[in-house]
Amino acid sequence: MNEHAIEKKTIFSGIQPSGELTLGSYLGAIKNWVALSAEYNTYFCIVDMHAITVRQNPADLRRRTTAQLAQYIACGLDPEKNTIFVQSHVPAHAELAWVLNCYTMFGELSRMTQFKDKSAKNADNINAGLFTYPALMAADILLYQTDLVPVGEDQKQHVEICRDIATRFNGVYGDVFKMPEPYIPKVGARIMSLTSPENKMSKSDKDPGGCVYLMQKPDEIMRSFKRAVTDSETSVRYDPKEKPGVSNLMQIYSCATGESFEEIEAEFSGKGYGEFKPKVGEAVVELLRPIREEAERLTADKDYLQSIYRAGAEKAGYTANKTLRKVYKKVGFVER
Repeated sequence: MNEHAIEKKTIFSGIQPSGELTLGSYLGAIKNWVALSAEYNTYFCIVDMHAITVRQNPADLRRRTTAQLAQYIACGLDPEKNTIFVQSHVPAHAELAWVLNCYTMFGELSRMTQFKDKSAKNADNINAGLFTYPALMAADILLYQTDLVPVGEDQKQHVEICRDIATRFNGVYGDVFKMPEPYIPKVGARIMSLTSPENKMSKSDKDPGGCVYLMQKPDEIMRSFKRAVTDSETSVRYDPKEKPGVSNLMQIYSCATGESFEEIEAEFSGKGYGEFKPKVGEAVVELLRPIREEAERLTADKDYLQSIYRAGAEKAGYTANKTLRKVYKKVGFVER
């Protein structure tokens, strides 16, 4: 069994505590993480250092960081089987990020889509961190000699620049970093906004009705689904190009119930959206109920959460520091 443990591939992923976790975060990422933790060596991080590229209220950031940890566990991430930690608790992330900044080209960073998007949204705060965050993201991934990075299609660019940085560094110093691959899950990878289904469901959405949150009350969830954008037809069928709103609701319903699109089409054949939308809402309420209740219970237990993130940081730090020592030696830093 021990040999098998050594052979396990490593997965790293993280979510910013810059807003409340959404149904999209759960179905698109965390639910898949739970499935992956059985067969991989997993590191799941709350990336609070990335969050401050945009101004945060300090008290809110602290609250959301521990609440996010509670929600990770409530979603099924077992701290015994996964390394769950807070990014700022492992100093190696910031230390390796600086080294990688020196191996990342200005042109590469200026082409990053997320930099362009965030600069447009935060025109009064286009800071250096916002520009160089891909070097920190590369450090997050490369510190753990990661094999696979679970990402949505829209995030592949981040893994690509990470691979470019690793290739450049390895080209100078030999095989220091393992080359990570993007891992794109088949189902639920892209849950779209309920009010503008051409956009991904996001906690930074300006329209609060477009988003459903893990900790939202059932009546608020029902209201959001009843108001969800559909189209002028009445038929429930899967066609993302012609019927993005309905297709998104079908995707959500499928994730919540396990039904295939064909089964959903048959279930709602001859029934209008007035019947379909509340059904999706009810399925989501029941899906999230146990998660919300368990997360509330865990959030109240501050000592337990502290023990989890401290143990997680210690475990993550052990692996991260091994990589960092190797990097520091390669670039010519004197050993501490």
